Amino acid sequence: MFHPGFLQKLESRRLLTPPSGPQRRQPKSQASTTSSGASSRANADVTCSRVSNSSEDASTQNAVEEFFQPVKPTLGQIVRQRLSEGRKVTCQLLGVILEESRPEELQKQATVRPSVLEVLLEITKYCDLYLMERVLDDESEKKVLVALEDAGVFTSGGLVKDKVLFCGTENGRTSFVRQLEPDWHIDTNPEIVTQLARFIKYQLHISAIKPEGTAFNVFNATSLEDFFGRV
Repeated sequence: MFHPGFLQKLESRRLLTPPSGPQRRQPKSQASTTSSGASSRANADVTCSRVSNSSEDASTQNAVEEFFQPVKPTLGQIVRQRLSEGRKVTCQLLGVILEESRPEELQKQATVRPSVLEVLLEITKYCDLYLMERVLDDESEKKVLVALEDAGVFTSGGLVKDKVLFCGTENGRTSFVRQLEPDWHIDTNPEIVTQLARFIKYQLHISAIKPEGTAFNVFNATSLEDFFGRV
């Protein structure tokens, strides 16, 4: 039999001894931090997704706008459209193709206007082109032909020297045009334009001032390149 005092001491020791295997709890602060980090990553993913979608939408919109943007026509297309698909064209040299405006100037020099050259070469690709002018002597003819050759007009294959015609009077140019019967005639002389209006389908009058009372089939422009929009 145990002594009563021994039992009391044993009971006291059992009560004072902590239970074995205590369970640890996760600190609240750590759980809160983990939850906050996950939320931040989720928000970042949503933001990135929105930015990505916005970028894709902008790219798609740009592609659609570019697809439906009108295509700029080429100079050749403009030439054919403006000339109404005309196949034969006659054109004065002075004041249209050349810098000089009077036959007297051709006795000294002949200069092809650089700004008109591209348009002139395009016309020779699609049309049967004849150039003509009134000159005072044979030397003027030679100067004109040399100037055209140096400018490369004859190298395109659409224009040959035999299609550059010379005459001694303004009436001679009118006669050339009527004999050739072009779809278009281009001239600076308002009297010739008026005379030819009932014989030629279309005419282009090169003049800084548009004359009054022109025929319905006569167009006006300050230069040949202006008529084609300077493209």
